[in-house]
Amino acid sequence: MDTATDLGRLIGPLRRAVLLRTRRAEDLPDLPEAQIELLRVLAEAGPLAPRDVASRLRVASSTVSNLVRTMTATGLVERRPSATDLRTVTLVASPDALDLLDRYDRVSTEELRRALTALTPDSRRAIEEALPALRELRGALEGPGGRPRR
Repeated sequence: MDTATDLGRLIGPLRRAVLLRTRRAEDLPDLPEAQIELLRVLAEAGPLAPRDVASRLRVASSTVSNLVRTMTATGLVERRPSATDLRTVTLVASPDALDLLDRYDRVSTEELRRALTALTPDSRRAIEEALPALRELRGALEGPGGRPRR
């Protein structure tokens, strides 16, 4: 197998393992990763129009619409009328959602630290040294030509 195949097969299970370990460590609710990412965008950028959230997440507007429908029903996201155009809304993460996101991030970091200490020093160093290359890879995937179809 080549590097691209190995990496592609590893990324999804790795992300799911981190999320599962995080949920179990602090008995956090079973939020889908897509909801966590939407909350992260709102936490970092503040109130946004749904189309801006879709652009930042690089997903279709209909995907954001479906996420928001579920998340407003559970009190994680609030839809507020736009201050400039009453035909549109802005999305805001609720205070409870921001607290939940903070807990996910804190516990996730703790769990990753714990798992990293279980590795050999050479493996920890290899992961640390790979981080800049992984950031560069993400940029290459997100750059021109890397945009998902809508």
